[in-house]
Amino acid sequence: MIEKIKALCVKHREILVYLIVGGMTTLVSWGCKFLFGAIVYPGVTHTTVGQTTVLTVVENLSGILFAYYPNRRWVFQSKNPRILSEFAGFFTSRLGTWGLSYVLNLLLNNVLKVDWRVTTVLVGVVVIVGNYVISKFLIFRKKKEEDPES
Repeated sequence: MIEKIKALCVKHREILVYLIVGGMTTLVSWGCKFLFGAIVYPGVTHTTVGQTTVLTVVENLSGILFAYYPNRRWVFQSKNPRILSEFAGFFTSRLGTWGLSYVLNLLLNNVLKVDWRVTTVLVGVVVIVGNYVISKFLIFRKKKEEDPES
C-alpha cells in the first residue's frame, strides 16, 4: 500500500507541489487582502466597486510577487536562463487571471451581494485552476530538449 502511494506521489508530483505552493500563495494573498480590508474597511460586508478594486489589487499583487519563485523552482522546475522574460510572462498571465478575478468579484459581491470574504474563496478556486493551466502550458512549458519523457 505504501509503495502505491509513493508511486502516485511521484507520478503526480507536479500537481501535488502546485497544490502546496498554491495553498501557500492563497494564504499570502488572502491574508494580505483580509488584513488590508480589516484595517482600511472595518465592518464592511459588501464593498463598493472602488473597494473591490483596491482589495483585488492588494490580493493579486501580493500573490504574484510571492508565487513566481516557488512555481519556477519547485512546481515546474524551470531551467529557463531568461528569468526576467519568464517572470514577465508569469506576471502578464497573472494579470489576465486577475482580470477574471476582478470581474467575478464585482459580479458576486457588487451585483449578487455575496459577502466579499465568501466571494474571495469562490473566485480563488477558479483562479487557482486557471493559473495552473496557464503556467503549465504557456509560462513554464518544457522545451523538447528539456523534457525527459521525449
